[in-house]
Parts: sequence; structure tokens; C-alpha cells
Amino acid sequence: MVINDPQILAEVEFVFARYEAALISNDVTVLDELFWGSAHTIRYGPAESLYGQDEILAFRKARPSAGLDRMLRRTVITTFGNDHATANTEFIREGTTKIGRQSQTWVRMLEGWRVVAAHVSLRERTEDDA
Repeated sequence: MVINDPQILAEVEFVFARYEAALISNDVTVLDELFWGSAHTIRYGPAESLYGQDEILAFRKARPSAGLDRMLRRTVITTFGNDHATANTEFIREGTTKIGRQSQTWVRMLEGWRVVAAHVSLRERTEDDA
């Protein structure tokens, strides 16, 4: 198995960037597209556990669209072969003492790369987070 084949890595970096742009602009259509349209898809958030495409979409439609800008840091994308990848990043939003962490598992489906599992958590910043 090839880890981080440059072509595959570029594909996942592209969809990851597309996801990030959709997230901060609250483009629910693109966010829904990039998550696997399945009852098996899971997204755990800081205050919610969402199972399946319908719960994830309902959450996206109901969440506030203000204050979504954020700065990413320490983003690590790793591909495994041609069809599987993980994307992990930390993020910081203005005006908060929290640091966020986001993990995604991406799989190449017939329709393209899709998130099949995601986890978002928040924690207080420490002196090491400067």
C-alpha cells in the first residue's frame, strides 16, 4: 500500500479545502454533498452525536451561520492507497479561549471523495498553544 501518493494526496487536499470553504461560508449543499449519503455516516461534535446523513443534514440546516470563520493549524492529511484518507486539523476562532480539533475519515466512493466519519471537539487553550 502506498502512503501519501502525491496524486491521491492532492485529490484529498482539494476536497478538504472545498469542505473548509463550504464550512466557513455555511454552504449546506456542498457540506451535505461531501458527507457520504448513508445511514452509516457518523459525526460527533462538541455537544452532539449525529448518526446518518439525515441527522447530519438537519444539524447543518439548524446551526447558526454567523461566526464560522476560523484559522486552521497543524493540518495533517494522510492517504492510504488510492481510496482511503484521514484529515486532522486544529482550529482557532476569534474571541474564544477554546481550540478546536477536527478529524475526518475520507473514502473514495463512486461519486468521489466523501467523509464517512467525523469528530469535532473543543478544549481550553494552554500556554503551549501560542
